[in-house]
Amino acid sequence: MIATIDGWAGAGKTTLASFLEKNFANKLSVFTLHMDDLYDGWSDPLGEKLTDKLLGIVSAHNSKSPHRTTRYDWHKNSPGEEFEIPSTDFLIIEGVGSGQRSIRENVSMKFWIDIDPLLGLDRVLARDGQEIKSQMLLFQQMSSQHFAKEGTADAADYHVNGAY
Repeated sequence: MIATIDGWAGAGKTTLASFLEKNFANKLSVFTLHMDDLYDGWSDPLGEKLTDKLLGIVSAHNSKSPHRTTRYDWHKNSPGEEFEIPSTDFLIIEGVGSGQRSIRENVSMKFWIDIDPLLGLDRVLARDGQEIKSQMLLFQQMSSQHFAKEGTADAADYHVNGAY
């Protein structure tokens, strides 16, 4: 089983993923994958490399195999160490771009978290610091284009209000 949780940066995707993991972990093995680990830095975070990584991860999950991939090192602004995504009963993929069309046929639950992008931006900057404001503004533009191209919100099974 796979769930994706997508929506604007700062919407509460990680919080929802944590809630789902805690509530399913008593009956299933669960792993939560954070999209921040998969992006290829600020320049092309939602591009083909991300899609290829997601396809490999989903394929491995469906064949009940662990999968190794590279985690992006945001402090060094370069690819970092490899890490393993274990074979589990339930894989939660959370983050901007997780609900993309390329993997939807393999996803059991697709969540979209609705939030005003400006509120999300404020939350991200409060959490991660004002020094990333210019990168986040560009990331929001890329996210907007990605969501429109992919039809992410319309394809979701569940809509959650992130403006709590």
